Amino acid sequence: MTSANPGLPLAHPEAVGLSVAGVARLKAAFQSEIDRGLLPGCVILIARRGRIACFEALGQRDPGTAAAAAPDDIYRIYSMTKPIVSTATMMLFEEGRFLLTDPIGAYIPELARLEVGTVGADGSLERAPAKGAPTIQDLLRHTSGFTYGFTGTGPINKLYTEEKIDGYRGQSNAELVQKLGQLPLIAEPGTLWAYSVSTDVLGRLIEVISGKTLGEFLHERIFAPLGMADTGFSVPESRHGRLAEPFPKDPETGQPVVLHNIRRAPRFESGGGGLASTALDYARFLQMSLNGGTLDGVRLLSRKTIEFMTSDHLGTIPGLAASRGPGIGFGLGYSVRLTRGIAAAQGSVGTYAWGGAAGTRFLVDPSEQLIAVLMNQAPWRRLHYTPLFANLVYGCFAD
Repeated sequence: MTSANPGLPLAHPEAVGLSVAGVARLKAAFQSEIDRGLLPGCVILIARRGRIACFEALGQRDPGTAAAAAPDDIYRIYSMTKPIVSTATMMLFEEGRFLLTDPIGAYIPELARLEVGTVGADGSLERAPAKGAPTIQDLLRHTSGFTYGFTGTGPINKLYTEEKIDGYRGQSNAELVQKLGQLPLIAEPGTLWAYSVSTDVLGRLIEVISGKTLGEFLHERIFAPLGMADTGFSVPESRHGRLAEPFPKDPETGQPVVLHNIRRAPRFESGGGGLASTALDYARFLQMSLNGGTLDGVRLLSRKTIEFMTSDHLGTIPGLAASRGPGIGFGLGYSVRLTRGIAAAQGSVGTYAWGGAAGTRFLVDPSEQLIAVLMNQAPWRRLHYTPLFANLVYGCFAD
């Protein structure tokens, strides 16, 4: 283990109710993945009751240089950006800058007159004016009607790909919403959970309301106050030697692996997937949330707002189970565990979590005062590591 920042002191696993044997099993399982050539390397951080009981770097930071992994390695976190931007959005909500029921078009006029697309029997795409408007709540819970190009093969997904909607780093947030305003929704707002660029739209909302770029707002209001010195939309040259890299080819399929270039500042500060961070930086963000919105004397949100964000906001709205399996709901920026059973991986009721396309993952269990972060750059194994990590973390419990 390594020394931690103030606010997250180190502890022996047994001092916080975790077993040494369980932590050893977790490390051995990921070391086995590395030894089999399936994973370049990773950083694992587990904290309970506000203290870090496991903080380990395994394998290599960069297969191209054979550099060993280190606890302060910097990872592209992709969609683990979303909870941070959702938190920033709710900070403005607490200031009374908007209501969750407000239509996004009231703040971003390009999104005021949207259409819904339907596919005819002959495969043609038909458009009709949307009956409702996406609200800010819809954006936070992914029921806006927006989508991603990579989530399907239908004509609307193809339009997203053709218009470079998904993560294109050569566009500004303003240019993104201009393009989105010309594309049809995949469903009426509020009727379907569909993973989407909704959080990118929230990034633009933050810019419009605050008068700052998204990166400026996040740095001033979240990263600097929480001491997240290595989190941002690009990695400065002085820290390039700490940037974790994937294998050049997927070890299972042989296909090239291309992650976004985080070494230079992008035009597109993607609220849905553009940040890089370290395990400890992200753990500090999560500990703030677990503490009810505060860390080291800095308060970002109230306890009640955190509770509100990490409650289910879908109810009977369909769509999530088909994508994430049963027993899981969705709050304002996080998936939320609804039942002890039913889901295929371990977890407590109320656990909230999410991950990133390159393989990173986190979970927060309020009932157990637990946070866990997995950092890696292995997108080909993401769907395997998501349940594996949860199962191994819960297998560490000794009380």
